[in-house]
This record gives sequence, C-alpha cells and structure tokens, in this order.
Amino acid sequence: MLRVVFMGTPEFAVPTLGALHSAGYNIELVITQKDKPKGRGKKIQYTPVKEKALELGLEVFQPDSINSPEAIEKIRSINPDFIVVVAYGQILRKAVLDLAKYGCYNVHASLLPKYRGAAPINWAIINGEKETGVTIMEMNEGLDTGDIVISDAIPIDEDDDAVSIHDKLSVLGANLILEAIEGIAAGRLIKTAQDHSVSTYAPMLNKDMGRIKWDEDAKTIINLIRGLKPWP
Repeated sequence: MLRVVFMGTPEFAVPTLGALHSAGYNIELVITQKDKPKGRGKKIQYTPVKEKALELGLEVFQPDSINSPEAIEKIRSINPDFIVVVAYGQILRKAVLDLAKYGCYNVHASLLPKYRGAAPINWAIINGEKETGVTIMEMNEGLDTGDIVISDAIPIDEDDDAVSIHDKLSVLGANLILEAIEGIAAGRLIKTAQDHSVSTYAPMLNKDMGRIKWDEDAKTIINLIRGLKPWP
C-alpha cells in the first residue's frame, strides 16, 4: 500500500485524514502546526488534526519549520509515495516538495485559479459567488499556482454561510483526494496548468472586516455576514 505523509492543522483537514486512514493508506507521519494556548486559562490545546491523528494511533510531528533540515530528513527517511497537504499553514519549499515519489498534493477549497490564498471559502461568499468547490493541485513553490489534478463544484445556496460551505467542502475534499491519489498512481489522471490570467486572491481575514458599512446595499451586507461567520 502507498506510503503517505499528511500535513494539516484545522478542522477542515480532519475528514481528509480520516478518509485516507479508512481507505487503508499507510499514513507514516502526520505533520501539524504547534499546539497553542487558548481561552482565558491559556491552556495548551492540540490542533484538530493532532487530536484525530492520536485517536487513529498515528505518529505526530510538529516542527517549528517544515523546511528545516530536521523536518526534511524525517520525511526523507519515510520515502513517501505521496505528501498530502490540507490547510497546513506553512509554505513548503522545493526541498520538501521533491521528497515524495509521486509529488505533493494540496486540497484547496476553491475552484482554482479563483480564490488562491488563505480564506477562499469566505471570499467566495462575500463576493456573492453562486458556486465554489475543491481543487486537488500538485504543489509548486508558488501560492496555489500548481497544476490542477481534479476539481468538483457545489452550489452556494442563499441559506449557506462560511460554516456550512466549510463542512461541505471538507467532505468533498476528502473524497476527491482519494480519487486523485488512485488516478495519479495508476497514471490515469492528466494534470492541467492553471490559467494565471484569470486568477483571484483570497487574503486572510481580519477583525476590521467585520465592521458593517450601513450605506452598502442589503445584498452586500448579507453576503458579508454570511461570509464572516463565525469570525469576525
């Protein structure tokens, strides 16, 4: 069975980790960001991916930098067939991207090349898009600029918000990565270069974005509220 190194941090990445495990792939290592203090008591809290990995009995690795010699050597010693990345939270350099036999693949929550960046779900809703989706992309050194392996779309209904779309896309992404890995390993899937001329960017959210401008039209305000649920 194929050897996989998984990189991810938030709740969005958990269904993909679970799907890979259920499908029987050898998940040799789970890499996630450092645990952080949370709440008034500043109690250290595991990342959602770490919690899931420990539940599944998988080895967890939390380097300060994924591009450090220590991290690179640890991944190299595994000799992975695939590296799967879902909202990990660090930029991977070429030395890491080149470590897997078949390559390094990202589960991105948009229909690339639209909405590259940190907050694709939110910006699609804020901008009033009628659909969004998940793209499985072969990673390169750019920001979500790699070749597309496979993608699938879902509608954004009027009663959807960032929470409901997040949950739908996390499941869709888990299903798509299984299809992608199987197709890549079998040589069935053809990668397609992105059309960079039509790319858009989805920057990180900040608290100031939650300030409603009441002179905007009602639809714009509603989309902002839907897109920024639950934060800010």
